[in-house]
Amino acid sequence: MRFVPRSLLAVVLGVAPAAPAADPASITEPEIEKIVAAVAATDTERSIIRRRLGGWRELQAAPKNRALGEPEKLRLVNDFIHETPFFCDPVMWCAEDFWAKPAEFLANDGGDCEDFSIAKFFTLKSIGVAEEKLRIVYAVYQRGTFTGAHMVLAYYPTPEAEPLILDNINQTVQPASNRPDLIPVFSFNSQGLWGAKEAKGRGQPGEQYRAWSDHWKRVQTDAVVRSVSPEQRKSAECQALIQRSPWCR
Repeated sequence: MRFVPRSLLAVVLGVAPAAPAADPASITEPEIEKIVAAVAATDTERSIIRRRLGGWRELQAAPKNRALGEPEKLRLVNDFIHETPFFCDPVMWCAEDFWAKPAEFLANDGGDCEDFSIAKFFTLKSIGVAEEKLRIVYAVYQRGTFTGAHMVLAYYPTPEAEPLILDNINQTVQPASNRPDLIPVFSFNSQGLWGAKEAKGRGQPGEQYRAWSDHWKRVQTDAVVRSVSPEQRKSAECQALIQRSPWCR
C-alpha cells in the first residue's frame, strides 16, 4: 500500500503553523452578506453565493449531521463539496498556485484540487470528525501519459488503518488501495506535515514543504475573501498562465 499508516509517518514541518484567526469553517449570516457585497457583481452571483454559503452553514449547524456515523459524514460532505465545479488555478484565481479558504471556494463557485480538499477537511472537522483522522495529501496523479501534482483528503478510521480517499477526480470515497493512480508525497493537517517516505526516521523540510506551508497558514489566518473579475481573467498574464497549466487543458 502506498499510503502508509499515520503512525509510521515522520513529522517534517520546520515550524508549527500560525494559530488561526478564526475557524475557517465558521460563517454567520452577516458574514455571508458581507461576502455577497464584496464578491458578487450580478443578481445571479448573489444568488449562488447565498445558496452555497447558506447551504454550507446549514450542513454544519444541523444536529442530525453531527449525529451521523463517520462514513455517512464523509459521503455527506463529499457530495456537498462536489456540487462546486472544478476550475484550474489560472482560470479561477489568475495565479499559478492558490489555496482558497472554504468560504472563497464556495463563494466563487469553483476551484481546483487543493480547494476541494481544504473545504472537505474543515467541514468534516466542524461536524465532529477528529483532526487526527484527517490528512490533506499532496500526491502525484498518473493516468495514461498524463502526470501532474494533485491533492486529496485522506481519512484514517484508526491510526493503523488503510485510509479512505476523498478526491475531486474520482468523486466516490475509495480505499487507498483502489487508487494506484495516486503516489503520495507528503501529507499535513493543522498539527504538522509528514513525508510519505519518511517511515525510517525524521526528515528535514525542504523549500517545497515551506512554500506549501505558507499557503496553508494563509488558509487558516487570512480573513480576506478574494475574487477575480472576468476582465482580469482576460489579461495577457492570466492567459499565459492558463496556457502553461496542464490542469487547464
